[in-house]
Amino acid sequence: MLINYTLSITVNKHQMNTNPINLTVRFILEILMLVVLGLWGWHLSAGWLRFVAAAGFPVIAATLWGVFRIQNDPKPAPVEIPGVLRLLLELGLFAWSVWALYDLGYQQLGITMAIIVILHYLASYDRTWVMLQNKPYKGFVQ
Repeated sequence: MLINYTLSITVNKHQMNTNPINLTVRFILEILMLVVLGLWGWHLSAGWLRFVAAAGFPVIAATLWGVFRIQNDPKPAPVEIPGVLRLLLELGLFAWSVWALYDLGYQQLGITMAIIVILHYLASYDRTWVMLQNKPYKGFVQ
């Protein structure tokens, strides 16, 4: 039993992006990004525009996130883009939410989120490096 477990760790150590803990952190960051953008839209506007911004900003972010993908992402790419552009898109959306936190007066939370995003991309070095080289990521392919 121990030998099988050791072998599976050895085989999977080069695919940190698919590590369950890393995937959970990524999911939480994505949800937090959408919540922050909705909250920022709510506080940015007044009247009926408040509802449009609170719903619109997260919808825009989620649409960009879901439509523009790299080859071999877990789901098919509606619009396939080079890895560098996808990396810039992801970092741009996270930067938008960090800036929104800062603008809302939550500077410490914004700094914390920025640090967690950076650590996540460092932990996902296999995917990040492949995206920087504009190669298809094969970590999700079974």
